Amino acid sequence: MADAWGERMPRSVGLLNAVAVSIGITIGSGIFRVPATVAGLLHDPGSVLVCWVLGGVMALCGALTYAELAAALPRSGGMFAYILEGFGPVPAFLFGWAELTVVRAAALGAIATIFAEYLGHFVPLTPAEVREVAALAIALVGALNYLGIRRAAAVLSLTTYAKFAAVLALAFLALTAVGGSSAHFVPLWSAVPSLSLIATALIPVMWTYDGWADLAFIGGEISDPQRTLPRALIAGCLSVALVYLLVNLAFIYVLPLPQMAGSKLIATTVATRIPLLAGVGAGLITALVMLAAFSGLNASMMVGARIFYAMSDRGLFFRAVARVSPRFNSPSVAIVLCTALGVVYVLQNDFAQLADKFIIGIWPFYALTVAAVFVLRRRRPDLPRPYRVWGYPFVPAVFLLASAGMVVNALVTDPVNTGVTLLIIAVGFPVYWLRSGFGGRS
Repeated sequence: MADAWGERMPRSVGLLNAVAVSIGITIGSGIFRVPATVAGLLHDPGSVLVCWVLGGVMALCGALTYAELAAALPRSGGMFAYILEGFGPVPAFLFGWAELTVVRAAALGAIATIFAEYLGHFVPLTPAEVREVAALAIALVGALNYLGIRRAAAVLSLTTYAKFAAVLALAFLALTAVGGSSAHFVPLWSAVPSLSLIATALIPVMWTYDGWADLAFIGGEISDPQRTLPRALIAGCLSVALVYLLVNLAFIYVLPLPQMAGSKLIATTVATRIPLLAGVGAGLITALVMLAAFSGLNASMMVGARIFYAMSDRGLFFRAVARVSPRFNSPSVAIVLCTALGVVYVLQNDFAQLADKFIIGIWPFYALTVAAVFVLRRRRPDLPRPYRVWGYPFVPAVFLLASAGMVVNALVTDPVNTGVTLLIIAVGFPVYWLRSGFGGRS
């Protein structure tokens, strides 16, 4: 039986587990490699730190805005539900199409492969075995999620809070590292910052922040959603932004920017210079990355399946995918579909490159969702809004402008990859019009 918002699954995820989902899917492998990428693009500490702060501000502006939508429309599917309500079925389908064809499967494959590659530090694996272990990891989290969100969320909470504490501890222990010096911050600025370079560096930075909105995808299973969703979205985003800034300050303290840029395994490099971790630093960081990857994989499976479930439940995909397991109260078919897509991607050689190439594809939909706040304020002024975005209309407008600037900059600096991304999204238009031929309905 559906609840007041039309949801058929039980609302069993509380505040702490909700915050864990938000943090767990955001803090993944990115923070262990992206700082080196950013250091290679930007050539002074001030620009690097500004870039990470801007990333946090963008994510926070988005989270503050999404909180209004999540509290007013606590539905499964999150962004899909908000776009559907604000702009209708075509843009909502395009979002689901992008998730179905590229974004979610590639993300699951990339995260699982990182888990398997780092497992190779302890158990030597061939490239083929890495793909097989990654596929097994996806199948494992798929099975865990099939057994119900309470079990999956409990495991996620445990791994997420352990991961968060470990990353925070690494940042503070870096202050004791051999060779660490505040001189690495001098000069703070070497020239006038290049806005284009900062915008380019923001793309990998926002990859590390990606996940700040994903809690909303399980909005239909959050208890007391009108209070819990806004609090968890904002608390999760603030927590991640804080730890990312501390980690980057610590990395710069230990390594000057040229050395950061040349260190792909920057967290391992930093750990080996910490006296307290002498002899075990590499192993501990490897275990930390595996923990982060497994936590992120579990969270990505959890929220990704809800997108396909929501599409089907609203009649924009095969109706069978909206099935809810009567025994486990989970979107069983959607989880099986998400698992199968992830396994297929992970068994391909170039899936990790696809994940990086197509991350920009999610940002037009982030912007569209934020724009839905303006549309719904005008079109549905009587919609109950337990939380209203702080700083309206400035906060959502900042997010929209920053998102548009980042996408335009990507088109200018990397037209081929960005163009391919947008082309794949555009293919969703004819698929939408043909969907009635394979089981869809408006």
